[in-house]
Formats: sequence, structure tokens, C-alpha cells
Amino acid sequence: MSSQRTEVVYGLHAVRTLLARDPQRVVCVYLQHGRHDARADEIERLAHAAGRALERVDAKQLQARLGQAAVHQGVVAEVAPLAPWSEADLLEAVTRTPDALLLALDGVQDPHNLGACLRTADACGVLALIVPRDRAASLNATARKVAAGAAESTPVVTVTNLARTLGLLKGAGLWIVGADAAGAQPAHEIDLTGGRVLVMGAEGAGLRQLTRRHCDWLARLPSLGTVESLNVSVATGMLLYEALRQRAARG
Repeated sequence: MSSQRTEVVYGLHAVRTLLARDPQRVVCVYLQHGRHDARADEIERLAHAAGRALERVDAKQLQARLGQAAVHQGVVAEVAPLAPWSEADLLEAVTRTPDALLLALDGVQDPHNLGACLRTADACGVLALIVPRDRAASLNATARKVAAGAAESTPVVTVTNLARTLGLLKGAGLWIVGADAAGAQPAHEIDLTGGRVLVMGAEGAGLRQLTRRHCDWLARLPSLGTVESLNVSVATGMLLYEALRQRAARG
């Protein structure tokens, strides 16, 4: 392993995306012995083309690098960390993007949900994803794997106080829309064009009361079944695509 501070990215799609978009961050790629299918060969080609180190190792060595029970798909990359955005960086970016669409997760605990939300955020053109520092999932190797490369293109902003950050974003001219199964308005009736922050609550608990108080609207998603609420990553996708639909219709 390299002596410099590094992070681990694993999975075929996540590693390929990193090599294609930002190869200079890659310190070394570890490919499983005997893996010579088309996707593994493409990763090897991209690594060599970018002048990145590549080693062939056995499956046990790959798993040892992860330090957890993860499905690595025969490839692990050791990478230099992506420069994080601070709260100040976020506010500066918002001033340059008046119609910015942001996503905030209010205490989502499961890194699989974090990764899935990040992947959808990337697909929907979200400027940045905001998460609280405490009592929430962090952008670890599992979240990166589920995000399938989105962690390398959509900034994740970790903030000390989510309510304070929402207040600052409101002061910068953005409107805050919280997702709530008992929300006063269906999502399609709320204007999701222009500068907006979509806020999703934690698994089970939903939005915290302090977070609710910063919301300009509480939006509910359509549900015709008997379940009380949707998985947070599914609900995130539905709300983001409603925002995308409205923005496309506006032109």
C-alpha cells in the first residue's frame, strides 16, 4: 500500500469511471488473477493508458484490502481522496448557479442508501449532496461502490449543523423542500424549478423537527399501497425526477 493518505474504491463500474474521469487520483489498481473478461480488460487498458500502476493479486488479497465483507467484483483501486467541499465552497458554488438543485440527507444511516441517493443525484444534475457529520452514514467504500462512480463527480458536503446550513442556503436565495409522507402538498404541485434544496429524512425517523422548521414546503409522494413510507433512496429518486421533469418542461 502507498504511504500517502488514500481511500479505497472497489467494483468494476466505480473503478472504471474513476480511471476514465480522474485517473491522476489513482495510486494503484488491483485486479484479481484470472479475471480477463471485457470489463476487466478495459480497466487494465485505462490504467496503462493513464500510466497508473496495476497489480494482479488473488481474491483473498483483494478482500483483505477492503477489511470488510464486500463484493469487490475482482477489482480494487487505491486512490487519493477527492478534495472535499466545505460549507463555504457550497455557498460559493450556489452563487454561481442560481438554479442550483441540491440534495440534503437528514441523518441517513445506511451507506447503501447514501450511495444510491448519490448515484441518482448525479443522474439528475444535482450540484452537491449535503450530509451531517454526526449520526449519519459517511462516504465509505460501500457507499462509493453503490454510487457506481457518482462519488467522483458529485461533491459530498459534510456539515456540522444541517439546520444552520439550510438557513444559509435560504439566505442565498434557495427554497427548501422537505419530503414527508404526511406533507401538505403532493410533490407535483410544488415548484421544484429554480434554486432548490430537496431534504430527505432518515430511515424510519424521517425529518427531524428542527429540519422541518427550515422547510418552505413539505412534499408528499403518491402512494396507493398499504406501506407507510418508501425506502429513502427510492423516495429520493422519485422526488429528484419530479424536479427534473419540471425543469425540462420549463425549458
